[in-house]
Amino acid sequence: MPELPEVEVVRRGLDRWVSGRTVAETQVLHPRAVRRHTAGAEDFAARLAGRTLGPAHRRGKYLWLPVEDTGASLLGHLGMSGQLLVQPPEAPDETHLRVRVRFTDGGRELRFVDQRTFGGLTVHPAEPGDPEATPLAIAHIARDPLDPRFDDGVFHTALRRRRTTVKRALLDQSLVSGVGNIYADEALWRARLHYERPTAGLTRPQTALLLQSVRDVMTAALAAGGTSFDSLYVNVNGESGYFSRDLDAYGRRDEPCRRCGTPIRREPWMNRSSYFCPRCQPAPRTA
Repeated sequence: MPELPEVEVVRRGLDRWVSGRTVAETQVLHPRAVRRHTAGAEDFAARLAGRTLGPAHRRGKYLWLPVEDTGASLLGHLGMSGQLLVQPPEAPDETHLRVRVRFTDGGRELRFVDQRTFGGLTVHPAEPGDPEATPLAIAHIARDPLDPRFDDGVFHTALRRRRTTVKRALLDQSLVSGVGNIYADEALWRARLHYERPTAGLTRPQTALLLQSVRDVMTAALAAGGTSFDSLYVNVNGESGYFSRDLDAYGRRDEPCRRCGTPIRREPWMNRSSYFCPRCQPAPRTA
């Protein structure tokens, strides 16, 4: 599933190619793509027709564009395999094209492509008076570490009160958004913390190092265009990201740690995997 850096790359593409344009027509080619729009596909298309889309925003892994003069926003989630592509009108339809948005200027159209149909689009009411028109459906999601309004002190306090383990905390969208399995493992490797380290015992310097590690790895991933292991994640122009070449822990089972040379270990974790260095990231002592 795309994580924060991949979704941010897509957001930047939408802001460049879609924001400020007026919708001429929306075609829903598969009903599951708008299943979260409870009023149905026809209503979804009608709410966009003739409306101008505002600046692209992101909260964690969600993307949205305000719909001018409606008090609502076009909200999207990529799911496991969703892609928001900006394509010339004459470009052949993608195999798994689900939604097409055409604009009054006749230029590039916005296409939502989703092989597994876990993602989707909806036009959702926004928070009244919010300059970003944040959809009410995602208002409960915490800000991410790259957001200028993310509060490090509040995060540290919440982390210690939650009494969980550090990787679970990083994936908890009510604490911090946008961090998935890959970047959690990468940040924990950089911070030298084992994924089962209890959060209740973290000191402020350790939390600060953890947040800085999250920010560093996400900033590096953004510079590389995100992480692509297959063709399912691409940016709005259909290009893959290359950060997978620079991963320090994730996917490097039995390869030497770049710091100490100890083989990276992989262990099952919550129906996923955790990759770590057993020397740099020693397991916490059990009672």
